Amino acid sequence: MNFDDPLVRRRLREVEVLVTSWGCPPLTKELLAGAPELRAIFHCAGTVRSFVTDEVWRRGILVTNAADENAIPVAEFTLAAIIFAGKKAPFLAHDARKHRDDWSYAAGRGELSNRGRTIGVVGFSRVGRRVTERLRGLEVDILVADPYADPAEVRAAGGRLVELPDLLRRCDVLTLHVPALPETRHLIGAAELALLRDGATVINTARGSVLDTAALESECVTGRLDAILDVTDPEPLPADSPLYDLHNVMITPHVAGSLGSETRRMSESALDELERYLSGLPPRAPVTADEISVSA
Repeated sequence: MNFDDPLVRRRLREVEVLVTSWGCPPLTKELLAGAPELRAIFHCAGTVRSFVTDEVWRRGILVTNAADENAIPVAEFTLAAIIFAGKKAPFLAHDARKHRDDWSYAAGRGELSNRGRTIGVVGFSRVGRRVTERLRGLEVDILVADPYADPAEVRAAGGRLVELPDLLRRCDVLTLHVPALPETRHLIGAAELALLRDGATVINTARGSVLDTAALESECVTGRLDAILDVTDPEPLPADSPLYDLHNVMITPHVAGSLGSETRRMSESALDELERYLSGLPPRAPVTADEISVSA
């Protein structure tokens, strides 16, 4: 929707509810001045941080978010990535293109197993919680690092809350699930990656900025660490990034989140919120200004 379109501006004067998704422009004070009847925003995508401004909160406009529904496919993708990491499947697939007549190359990737692995989950977020819960189906030790998490809730999900350095030293697979905030930029940098044991796999399905790309390149170029990246910083990476050509790195084009039929979960959630609003019922997934300061 182009809010600069005169027709759209005229319609906004009468709008009580907005249903938004990816690409919504910022709801500035000037724009909201032209929407005096606006009372609620139902978002059917991920974070609302990119377009919900202080003016929205000042006016007391209800905001809801279908981020819980978007977390489902991300958690599913991450679980698959963790299982593949244990078997080194993406990297063996690269090797297979070169070693076409002899499968003995598999021995060069170390122990190909998931049983007994230690999985480090950084961020007990919507996705991080779901990943932790899904990992209970494997015979793995699950460590969680998150300064805001409740230890009892982490235990109930199947994990153990530890400090980040302890998690990094002990995990075989590191999976990131923290929001992109100023304080999380390069949360995992050179010093943190150096704590990981040789052969560990770094998985990022959160935001590219939480992982220092240059530091990861240095580790992956040597072959000490492997990586499965659905998000990068920048996105996409420059064409000359060494990560593209490494056989121990798998890069996908930000596909872990809701796509295709998966997006229907979010639209159904937004329509459910609309129905509740019209019926005078409280929302299921309200968003507050305090919440988005520490979450996606």
